Amino acid sequence: MSAQFELRELARADAQRCAELEQILFPGDNPWPRDVFAVEFSHPTTFYLGAFDGDLLVAYAGLAMLGPAEDPEFEIHTIGVDPDYQRRGLGRVLMEQMMHAADSHDGPVFLEVRTDNDAAITMYEAFGFRTLATRRNYYRPSGADAYTMQRDRRSDRLGEKK
Repeated sequence: MSAQFELRELARADAQRCAELEQILFPGDNPWPRDVFAVEFSHPTTFYLGAFDGDLLVAYAGLAMLGPAEDPEFEIHTIGVDPDYQRRGLGRVLMEQMMHAADSHDGPVFLEVRTDNDAAITMYEAFGFRTLATRRNYYRPSGADAYTMQRDRRSDRLGEKK
């Protein structure tokens, strides 16, 4: 990733730009509106991170911690990169940050991804995700299918006892 990008936690003021990017990236799949992002940013068990080119938000990602704090699971809620900034490693950098957060709590990570999103699937597999199942007609209103994928907790990947 170029040094021109700054990573920082997203705030309520960033919700509108996230919603704009969602409209561009996921137009047929019920993109999140500004208010959903604003609520997600304020939740105590979510972590939303953005990559900025100056003052412009160009990539974003969100991770939620679920379950008890002593044995959590994580779910990637969203990840997106402005089309003008794709293929620069921003998605990978955001994934590294989210996986670090999950690993620091030794929790497995789950996500859904469109079955036709080869670039995202390839990236997720590079981070150790594997496909668990196919969810038919998961995305609405397009009706596109999704894979449910999982990345094992750090201790399981390293063969450590929890």
